[in-house]
Amino acid sequence: MKTNYLVTLLTLIFFVACKTEPKKSEETAAAPETEKSVPELIADAHGFDNWKNVEEITFTFNVDRDSMHFERSWNWEPKSNTVTAISGPDTLTYNRNSMDSIALKTNSGFINDRYWLMAPFNLMWDSNNYTYEHTEESTAPISGETMQKLTIVYANEGGYTPGDAYDFYFKEDYIIREWAYRKSNQEEPNLVSTWEDYVEMEGLQLAQQHNRPEGGTNLYFTGLSVSKKE
Repeated sequence: MKTNYLVTLLTLIFFVACKTEPKKSEETAAAPETEKSVPELIADAHGFDNWKNVEEITFTFNVDRDSMHFERSWNWEPKSNTVTAISGPDTLTYNRNSMDSIALKTNSGFINDRYWLMAPFNLMWDSNNYTYEHTEESTAPISGETMQKLTIVYANEGGYTPGDAYDFYFKEDYIIREWAYRKSNQEEPNLVSTWEDYVEMEGLQLAQQHNRPEGGTNLYFTGLSVSKKE
């Protein structure tokens, strides 16, 4: 949903050190643990720690609106950043590290569709490009339930969504239940939808369904597949 494509149709280093036993009179203090931020907790709840093992992910982004059906499929190899786009009879494979004008146009669709699928991970990937605010109690826009809310506002320059805002609604488990998109950080949302029908794949928690309160539009994912290195 990043960009204006929103409504058209997201090492382990183990140190082993020798040490001497401290004298009984010496006090040893454990290094304080760094408290994780709310964006980190949300990303972790969706399996971000397992992302480093992913070799390939495939998905089809679907939108049903009235009698119209739209879909496009993606195959992404994140370690090489190679993407294969399939839309109708057209197939394009490109590397996101080196894109020509055709790849750039196609990649905007990839960013949009991936954001719908993996926005919790974008909280980490985009962490240097937004500010955030955490509200402990807020009314979710669709269910009306009291949930926690994380609001992120992207920087005014650079990226695909300059100045845009997203509100994520979640409970104690930090799994996203609903969200709202607000273009240019305006007060009223341009779009709200649910995050539901979660599936676990190789440690990743992915929402396959996004329902909107007014109905008439059905946004969902099919063909989900995740492969990791052995």
